[in-house]
Amino acid sequence: MPRTYGAPEKIQPQKLADYLAVMSKAVFQTGMSWQVVEKKWPQILEAMRGFEPLAVASLTEVELEQLSRDPRVIRNRRKLEAIVDNARQMVELDEQHAGFRNYLRSHGGFEGTVGDLRKRFRFLGELGCYYFLWVVDEQVPEYDDWCASRGIEHRHD
Repeated sequence: MPRTYGAPEKIQPQKLADYLAVMSKAVFQTGMSWQVVEKKWPQILEAMRGFEPLAVASLTEVELEQLSRDPRVIRNRRKLEAIVDNARQMVELDEQHAGFRNYLRSHGGFEGTVGDLRKRFRFLGELGCYYFLWVVDEQVPEYDDWCASRGIEHRHD
């Protein structure tokens, strides 16, 4: 992603929580200012149990209700539920493929991976998938080329 947007640094995920954190940031950013999410991120990380997948996947309805009122997070119940569902899906895929990176690389390329991510994970659209894959250092097309392939005007502000 171009640095003109203040794009995040790429990471080398060391554990499943790294993947869930990046994916969840994409979920929270959907329809919101990325700056708002970035500013709240340390508090979100704390409230969401460090995005440890088993901890997030096991959140109860009562705990979700408490989170939806917690000022540390983006209090969108649908997004919070999506993150819990995404954690469950991620744990399952991690086990099925002997690692989440293996799952990501099992689709024969970027388009196949994006298609499967969008089917399996909630609140993850085209840009969210691109962002997620870029940050976790998977192969993605050049941002300008990706925008052009989707008919998206690439802004430089």
